[in-house]
Amino acid sequence: MHYVDEGPRDGRPVVLVHGNPTWGYLYRHFITPLVEAGYRVVVPDHPGSGRSAAPSNASAYTIPRHSERLIALMDSLGLEDATVVVQDWGGPIGLSWPAHRPDKVRSLYIMNTFAHRPPPGTKVPQILRFIRAPLVGEVMIKARHAFVRKLLFQAIRRDRRNDTLRAAYLAPHPTYASRTGILVFPRQIPDSPTGSVSDFLDEVHTGLMPFRDRPVAFAWGTKDPVFPPGVYKRLWQPDFPDAPILWLDKAGHFLQEDAPELIVPNLLEFLER
Repeated sequence: MHYVDEGPRDGRPVVLVHGNPTWGYLYRHFITPLVEAGYRVVVPDHPGSGRSAAPSNASAYTIPRHSERLIALMDSLGLEDATVVVQDWGGPIGLSWPAHRPDKVRSLYIMNTFAHRPPPGTKVPQILRFIRAPLVGEVMIKARHAFVRKLLFQAIRRDRRNDTLRAAYLAPHPTYASRTGILVFPRQIPDSPTGSVSDFLDEVHTGLMPFRDRPVAFAWGTKDPVFPPGVYKRLWQPDFPDAPILWLDKAGHFLQEDAPELIVPNLLEFLER
């Protein structure tokens, strides 16, 4: 499991957790400003992402296993008084660490994600039904690499796309087998209140309740079709009604790519407060 660990060893840790189909590269604009401000910055790559190993066995990529590995990594680093920054699947995975080790974490900075058991009658979009279909999903995600080539690139603001960015997101998954983890993630999106992932989400959500009395802040891309503003208002605002939120009107799902120049100063201000 690869990770970046930069900055002074005695600096307050800031842990930046990515989702799917991205990797630690997503936070490249965050690392230097945080280190220059005196923080120790840790950016893990989930297995199957970035520079981490990419086993071909789908069972390696269950959400609870991702969580177990992240918690083990955090424990091995001995981090204390940390701030956890999360987005997309990095939300439930990254937030499982403070949920299980609340004594190790000072504060949370949450962006376009979820950590809640879905209600009955939750509907999934048509594209997700295709990805879940046997063989069809394999062709789309593993053979054609459509999650990165189409969904990821098209979701990033046009004026932020370039050849370097494309190469960086294509590099970790050069083969059919190396794309297994990308496929497993969307196949685990729960659409009912029952099931192992729904139970996991509920466990994480319950574990976050002590943070109602600690610093929590949000940044939210309003153009995100996956997590539109209503998701924040329905799920997160009742949990942390006093937490400040940075609304990003020109950012979508991958807001770290769309608006880092707005998020990073806001995060630094939050850390200083």
